[in-house]
Amino acid sequence: MSLYRAVATVGGFTLISRVTGFARDILIARMLGAGTQADAFFVAFRFPNLFRHLFAEGAFSAAFVPLFARKLEGDGREEAKRFSDTVFAGLALVLLAMVLLMEAIMPWAITVFAPGFIQVPGKIALTGELARIAFPYLFFIALVSLLSGIQNSLGRFAAAAAAPILLNLCLIAAALGYGHAWSGEGPAHVLAWAVCAAGVAQFLWLWYHNAKSGMGPGLAVPRWNADVKRLGSRILPGVVGMGVYQINLLVDTVIASLVSEGAVSWLYYADRVNQLPLGVVGIAIGTALLPMLSRQIKGGREDVAAHTQNRGLEFALLLTLPAAAGLAALALPIVGALFERGAFSAEDSTATGAALIAFACGLPAHVMVKCLVPGFFAREDTATPVRVAAVCLVSNVVLNLALMKPLGHVGIATATAVSAWINAGLLAAILYRRGHFRLDARLLDRAPRIVAAAVAMALVLVVAQSFGADAPVLGALPAWGRLVVWIGAGGLVYVAAARLFGAASVAELRAALKRG
Repeated sequence: MSLYRAVATVGGFTLISRVTGFARDILIARMLGAGTQADAFFVAFRFPNLFRHLFAEGAFSAAFVPLFARKLEGDGREEAKRFSDTVFAGLALVLLAMVLLMEAIMPWAITVFAPGFIQVPGKIALTGELARIAFPYLFFIALVSLLSGIQNSLGRFAAAAAAPILLNLCLIAAALGYGHAWSGEGPAHVLAWAVCAAGVAQFLWLWYHNAKSGMGPGLAVPRWNADVKRLGSRILPGVVGMGVYQINLLVDTVIASLVSEGAVSWLYYADRVNQLPLGVVGIAIGTALLPMLSRQIKGGREDVAAHTQNRGLEFALLLTLPAAAGLAALALPIVGALFERGAFSAEDSTATGAALIAFACGLPAHVMVKCLVPGFFAREDTATPVRVAAVCLVSNVVLNLALMKPLGHVGIATATAVSAWINAGLLAAILYRRGHFRLDARLLDRAPRIVAAAVAMALVLVVAQSFGADAPVLGALPAWGRLVVWIGAGGLVYVAAARLFGAASVAELRAALKRG
């Protein structure tokens, strides 16, 4: 499967996941608003998700996929399956111990993740209850990450990309079905139970598809052999290297809990909107690049790997720059149309929109990191991203502390964006210095043209909003209708500008999406 086709497959299902995720968040915002229950649920939900991103989707995938690809390339499917079965058994044992430990220390763990909650009576206790219900989700979703890595290494991206949709459907069902029939359970408790159920559903989904591929996990005794030892030695560095974005979000949560009531929720909702292009483009490209680069480099095809990474960056910029510009230009209409109803007020929309503008400024950098990090992990180098991530973590904390007082929660979002640009710049510089990455002539020519097209689109949207807000046709539309008009107009302007400036060729994109 070609890179663009793989990205389109992952991105398409991720888009569906993000759209259903917005439906989920709209219902959650209506149920919980942005107060105590919402803050408690989002911290409880982020708790297992943090470990999932760091140890499962981040560190584990980065360490497992290159080793599994090496087995496929060099030793064949039988040896690769034996390796995956052994890893599955060991991972399940470790996860079980981890879940039991965290369940035991949960009330104390919450005080570390959200120390500001202590100031609100009952908030720590509520968050601890919700986290205990939701945390078993980690056990299942981490195993899902292993099964997804196997599918991706086999060149089958659809099943793994579709799995997150099940989480959204479970939460939507819980939100729509919430009522007095839940035997006195509060809305946040019902949502926490839905998170746990979603982990089981995703696990069964991936188990089925791996069994169809002949790679379903078999019974095996956990062994500490040479392959597993090599895998284990690379997981810890990958925790920081691949998970810097999630660690930064954790730092944001800790500091936001100290800023004001509702700050955690405002940042959560803004990040959810920002996650749409990050997931559809960044995660899709990173997911497709890692197994492709691993197999190309293991096969001695360095020139092909360099071309693949350049095309990944070019495709990322083509889609991410207009997304970032659009989010910044339409921040308040987007937040208002999506969330402003029920317990979510106009003041919440204003606060969330301001955070979204700051997050959007860092969006291109986050996607570039997703494109650059596979260049290290495909070469089985997890140490270098750790050193880069350490610099970024320090810069994020320093900027958070410096900006939280003058800018409040917007300063926290700004710090995250700046640290992302530092991360991307350092990763690119190191790859360039080692001779593992060079911007080719095509990317050097196309990048400025893409920037110009995105800037043109943003300017048109800003001007159109200022002059067209009271237009007769737009004024008669509901908020979501006006948003659809703005997005459609922005898309048309960007496509026209991209064609005019020579930023993209329709024929090239059509050819790239063909099988091959």
